[in-house]
Amino acid sequence: MACVLVADDDADIRDLVAFKLTQGGHEVTTVEDGLRALQAVRELKVDIALLDIRMPGISGLDLCRQLRAAPETAALPIILITARSQEGDVETGFEAGADDYIIKPFSPRELSIRVEAVLARASR
Repeated sequence: MACVLVADDDADIRDLVAFKLTQGGHEVTTVEDGLRALQAVRELKVDIALLDIRMPGISGLDLCRQLRAAPETAALPIILITARSQEGDVETGFEAGADDYIIKPFSPRELSIRVEAVLARASR
């Protein structure tokens, strides 16, 4: 069981992701913007963060860069979730430090599999 942070300004996406990951046995915390996500990472023991790229306050890309730059969160597994599907967008996501990049709309099953894969790689 992992502690998962889901940051997305779309309540339906947050609820869907939280439901699927809770079904998989994970403890899920949801927030609606980048500032609250940063606060949650600092206050909770988060094992993985799923970040929407376009959020109010701090974007998922900027938050990913901030987390990678801080020694205490540099190794935190991060998956970006976004509707931005152009090759350049994906490249920018990985350049920001993301471990994976999921394009909306996505299959809840695929999301769950990707989360498990990133967690497994991080635990090695």
